[in-house]
Amino acid sequence: MANKIFVGSLAYTATDDDLAQFFAEAGTVVSAKVIIDRDTNRSKGFGFVEMSNDDEAKAAVDQLNGKDLNGRAVALSEARPQAPREPRSFGGGGGGGGNRY
Repeated sequence: MANKIFVGSLAYTATDDDLAQFFAEAGTVVSAKVIIDRDTNRSKGFGFVEMSNDDEAKAAVDQLNGKDLNGRAVALSEARPQAPREPRSFGGGGGGGGNRY
């Protein structure tokens, strides 16, 4: 298991500090981040926590999966690498609409 953990089913009120404190029970937290929607500036309901080593990450998942954080039972799993995004296409666009005179 890698030392980065996906945290799902987060309460929308959960903060980075809440995550860090919650996972500190299981070991040394390197980073804790709640993912924020850039348009609404609100939590997307998930985040990521990085533990100092693989053993602590596994222990955290075993200990804390399904436990309550800010009123919601969190779902924990090993974080997977982000899938590569396809380049954005802005379409081929129509013609220039020639002059009809």
